[in-house]
Amino acid sequence: MFEVLKTEGEARRGVFTCAHGTAQTPVFMNVGTQAAIKGGVSALDLKELGCQIELSNTYHLHIRPGDDVVHKMGGLHKFMRWDGPILTDSGGFQVFSLAKLRQIKEEGVTFASHVDGRKIFMGPEESMRIQSNLGSDIAMAFDECVENPAKYEYAKSSIARTTRWLERCIKEHKRLNALPDTVNPQQMLFGINQGCTFKDLRIQHMKEISQMDCDGFAIGGLAVGEPTEVMYEILDAVLPYAPKEKPRYLMGVGTPSNLIEGVARGIDFFDCVMPARNARHGKLYTWRGTINLKNEKYKTDERPIDDTCNCPVCRNFSKAYLRHLMKAEEVLALRLCVMHNLYFYNTLMQKIRDALDEGTFALFRSTYSGMLDERI
Repeated sequence: MFEVLKTEGEARRGVFTCAHGTAQTPVFMNVGTQAAIKGGVSALDLKELGCQIELSNTYHLHIRPGDDVVHKMGGLHKFMRWDGPILTDSGGFQVFSLAKLRQIKEEGVTFASHVDGRKIFMGPEESMRIQSNLGSDIAMAFDECVENPAKYEYAKSSIARTTRWLERCIKEHKRLNALPDTVNPQQMLFGINQGCTFKDLRIQHMKEISQMDCDGFAIGGLAVGEPTEVMYEILDAVLPYAPKEKPRYLMGVGTPSNLIEGVARGIDFFDCVMPARNARHGKLYTWRGTINLKNEKYKTDERPIDDTCNCPVCRNFSKAYLRHLMKAEEVLALRLCVMHNLYFYNTLMQKIRDALDEGTFALFRSTYSGMLDERI
């Protein structure tokens, strides 16, 4: 399932194998929340952009079209025409971030849909059933994502509940995988480490869940408002207690520098809406830093977004044309800019893997970690 091929310091170069193929790690998962990348990018485009793992959202697909519909269509892979690995998040983060009215109990969470206000209940078993219907390769355990800053006592009681929920997830996940009509009987399950910004709670929780029958472990509840240095301190504290033989996933992170620094600390999987979201607003990534495509100085700029980039956008279009599309509010602007940013992120991970293969990751980190987040 997962093999660490090489290390450099805490950084790990590995390979992950599942029912729908193999991914080289460290890897950035491209976020297709509702079985599509926002900005008019399809699963067919992802291949050309270097995507290895696609990520979709349990909460949103449960709301619409309904996970029962996806099940009838043969699962997410057939539904969206992506034949590579898929990870689905548990829906927990969206329950706590989108649902204005929610009630948390030991059984799970009752909340109002952000689409039509109808009352919905989701707990560990429901999340597992939805993800089983979707047929993803990796299902995420249902957890409580607590806002930062949080009170210590609440965070402590929350991780205890998340651990109890993980036990229920494991039991239900095994039951579902054994059913004759399961879309993907080889679906894996990742547990999620929580504990806000309290190092002792993070360590305690990782020690607890690392003894449980999970295929990998994620670090959740970070990159939600705390300073970046605090996030790094939490990773430094908790990762030594994560199983070395299983993949580690930092959820919802982040900037190019975050990815490089996360790899340096031992993270294998990343995801974030940032490259696509920023692209839709004209913030584009290059190997010298970021640019704002809407700036007047690009009005007659005949050069591509990045002279060194080999993405289909940079091979064919100028900044002047892309800026025009953005200013004219043409949908094509969103599509092309998202394609470039996703290609950049996937290429960044490829260069990180190459550096690890060659034993030059420390040099790569010192060269690019700061520069890639700077604005040109």
